[in-house]
Amino acid sequence: MRTVPRGAILATVAFGVFVAADDLTVVATTLRDIVGDLAIPLPEGLDDAAWIVNGYLVAYVAVMPLMGRLADVVGRRRTFVGALAVFGLGSLALPHATSLGWFTVGRVVTAIGGAAMIPVALAVTADLYEGRERTRALGLLGALDVLGWVWGPLFGALLVRFLDWRWQFHLNVPLAVAGIAAAWWTMRDLDHADSRRRLDLPGALLLSGGLVAVTLALLDSADISVAEGLEDLTGSGGLPVLPLFAGGAVLLAAFTVVEVRRPDPLVDLASLRDRRYAGALVTTLLVGGALVVAMVDVPLFVNLVLEDGVEAAAVRSGWILSALTLAMAVGTLVGGTVGAQWGARPTVVAGTLVAGGGFLLMALTWDPGVATPAMATHLAVLGFGLGSVTAPLHDRAVSAVGPRRRGMAGSMVVLARLTGLTLGLAGLTAWALQRFEALRQTITLPPITDPGYEAAARTAQATISADALAATFGAAAIVCALAALVAGVLLGSEVADRDR
Repeated sequence: MRTVPRGAILATVAFGVFVAADDLTVVATTLRDIVGDLAIPLPEGLDDAAWIVNGYLVAYVAVMPLMGRLADVVGRRRTFVGALAVFGLGSLALPHATSLGWFTVGRVVTAIGGAAMIPVALAVTADLYEGRERTRALGLLGALDVLGWVWGPLFGALLVRFLDWRWQFHLNVPLAVAGIAAAWWTMRDLDHADSRRRLDLPGALLLSGGLVAVTLALLDSADISVAEGLEDLTGSGGLPVLPLFAGGAVLLAAFTVVEVRRPDPLVDLASLRDRRYAGALVTTLLVGGALVVAMVDVPLFVNLVLEDGVEAAAVRSGWILSALTLAMAVGTLVGGTVGAQWGARPTVVAGTLVAGGGFLLMALTWDPGVATPAMATHLAVLGFGLGSVTAPLHDRAVSAVGPRRRGMAGSMVVLARLTGLTLGLAGLTAWALQRFEALRQTITLPPITDPGYEAAARTAQATISADALAATFGAAAIVCALAALVAGVLLGSEVADRDR
């Protein structure tokens, strides 16, 4: 019999997810100060500094499969408390780092803790609620996750303005302690270990190794954290991309062979035969690929096309992107409520089509003369559509498996989103650069001695950049339409139709 109200348990896991989401995005506005304090030379040190961001993502990908399954095997409370402890330990070390290497290690440690919280939170929510209540609860959890994304850059900007970036990590420590205390009390009825099952460490190592190799190769091709122009998306990290892809493919193939033969595998590949579960993962991957186009290309559009100047462009990018992320938070909450009434399939189909409509508006109307209110409106449409699919997709994934595998299901849906982000970034790199180079060949400029040469060059640069970026928005609209098709074919219309 449960002795703690469900709302208190949900609030505890939501608190951990919010803190982890804030920590994920806070470096967006503190990165320049961190780079300066760590004495990283610019611009030649930009590729190294990028690993402050990329290291966090790689660690997320590496531990996500293991942590979800860990929650199934050793219990929800132990895993969540352990995740908060690791998160706090990493945060404790970060303010005292004196070199990029040690700072990156600290970020990796916090990423391991942060990554573990999300699948546990999804599994706990699925344990507590059923049917329509589950979808609404997942909508609330997802909304707080997105709000953490929004709050991170804003809080980072306040710290840089009034205090110091180190305060982010100083404050993480008491927050982690408070979360540990709350989880230890509220989740005491959920700490049921499954002693009959063992953690599949060989499978975890093979899967994590393969995913990390592929992620490193993709990140080397396109660096989101330091890109200031289309030409910067070529990447210059110097990693052996082809060997990484080949090695990743070999490890993933070996993982598949090992998992098929294990009686209690890390990932139950048989679950993928359930078209609703497979549909949720594929749709989530496509949505992640579309989302990264907005997150990367909107700042590039402001920097390259609107010519505000560096500081003004950063401010405008922040305000415009806040329309996207705030609308995502609202859409996630609404999607949970609507999904509980309509079911997963119609909600996801409608949401992806709305998001595709937002991208289509951007592709057709964003040019050097576009107004800021119009940009914010289009991004709000896009964000609402993308946000509205989160809860139904999460619900479909965790509802398609039994209680003993909900942690793993939560890991897989988050992993699908991260994979979509990295694949989308690599795809947008190839597309945007190809379009940019093709358009650059069509430019006709006056002689360099002409007094109007400089102005003509700036105008031409803005025009072809806008056209190239508009092409990526159009491509993202097609990805959203494909996601709607996959959802319409594979997802069921009922919510949580079975718990096997």
